[in-house]
Amino acid sequence: MIVEILSPEASIFEGEATYVSLPGADGSLGILNNHAPMITTLRKGKVLVRNEKEEKTFEVKGGTVEVLKNKVIILAE
Repeated sequence: MIVEILSPEASIFEGEATYVSLPGADGSLGILNNHAPMITTLRKGKVLVRNEKEEKTFEVKGGTVEVLKNKVIILAE
């Protein structure tokens, strides 16, 4: 799946991932390929993006995430 992490200032990350972990407002979320469509808010915490070669983490203060057709768009604060 494709993951994009955007902030008001810049594009923070764009790339392929096999797993994404998010700090959802109502609890932690795990996103895999072919996840059901979803829009939700994020709380302060760490976003983990994992692919077959590496893991990257990003701190967010909140925001919104949209999952649709194997694309995860994170609008982070």
